[in-house]
Amino acid sequence: MADYDVVVIGAGAAGLMCAIEAGRRGRRTLVADHANKVGKKILLSGGGRCNFTNIHAAAENFLSGNPHFCKSALARYTPYQFIEMVERHGIPYHEKKLGQLFCDRSAKDIVGMLMRECEAAGVVVRTRYPLEVLDGGPPFHLTGPEGPLRCESLVVASGGLSFPKMGASGFGHRLARRFGLDVTPLQPALVPFTCEGPLRELAAALAGVSVDSELACGDGVFRENILFTHRGISGPAALQVSSYWSPGQSVSADLLPGRDALAWLQARKAKRPRARLGTILSEALPARLVERFPGAWSRKATMQTLSDRDLASVAASLSDWRFVPAGTEGYRTAEVTLGGVSTEALSSRTLESRAVPGLHFIGELVDVTGWLGGYNFQWAWASGYAAGQVV
Repeated sequence: MADYDVVVIGAGAAGLMCAIEAGRRGRRTLVADHANKVGKKILLSGGGRCNFTNIHAAAENFLSGNPHFCKSALARYTPYQFIEMVERHGIPYHEKKLGQLFCDRSAKDIVGMLMRECEAAGVVVRTRYPLEVLDGGPPFHLTGPEGPLRCESLVVASGGLSFPKMGASGFGHRLARRFGLDVTPLQPALVPFTCEGPLRELAAALAGVSVDSELACGDGVFRENILFTHRGISGPAALQVSSYWSPGQSVSADLLPGRDALAWLQARKAKRPRARLGTILSEALPARLVERFPGAWSRKATMQTLSDRDLASVAASLSDWRFVPAGTEGYRTAEVTLGGVSTEALSSRTLESRAVPGLHFIGELVDVTGWLGGYNFQWAWASGYAAGQVV
């Protein structure tokens, strides 16, 4: 029987970080993953450039049944600590926008860095190595491709349900339930919206058009671009509010963010009374959007023929356009899984199960979901670090 101090199931961001910290403490550590390579989601992220953290990461950037739960881990492992590791390995990076840090070259740099850190810490890493947990502990008994294993601490970092083609399976959620831990309702998050009927026809006609917008749904309000697609509405702003959306809810879009739409139209009317409404709107919006946007007003009407009431109608249509998505594209394209192992079942300091000593759940498996833009990676690093200090 192979004996380890720590077994980590899942060789993603959280699992590798936990293993590195455990190995640095002299713990005999194994990281096992059923996939054919480590860090598959890291390699995919950021268009292959890996948005590895966000310098503004704080508790308010995360959704959870307990909004305070993530504070402990985030405070003890900050974005700047991960940046220090990146710089120590000579990996060039840049800030794209809104605090989002990306590799200059490739996400492979981050995976390579983590693997070098694992090697330096004496961590054993195995791929194509599915494990089955036989019983609780400590010690925990498992079995794998090379026979039985035993460990004092078991860390589950197998991720959520996003990107099933990459191997997401719900393993960690099933294991949590098996040991009596609650799992909050799960749904795809940071995911494009799909549309039906006239809205889908509009989106398909505008496919490829991107526009600066402020989207709002529930408690989520985000100003970034939206992108019309053949299936619906995507883009950073849409992905962000998808985490706050429930089926049947409407989404409000301000297509002229940062300005008083009515005052702007009135000022343009005073300055260019003979210009057509469509021409004026095209100064602020893509021409294709102006041509096809639903509204009970004529694009060909000249500004001088439009009353203040007419202009108010146009302004309201554009500054508070409400649409009801039919759904989302689901886990197939979702960046993350909303929900997970209940925070009430875990210690916020160690991510250890309150009911099963030595059993830890970290990363996306936990009911802590970040905004788009590097926040979920920071939670992975921070939760992995927190568990790695104690296993």
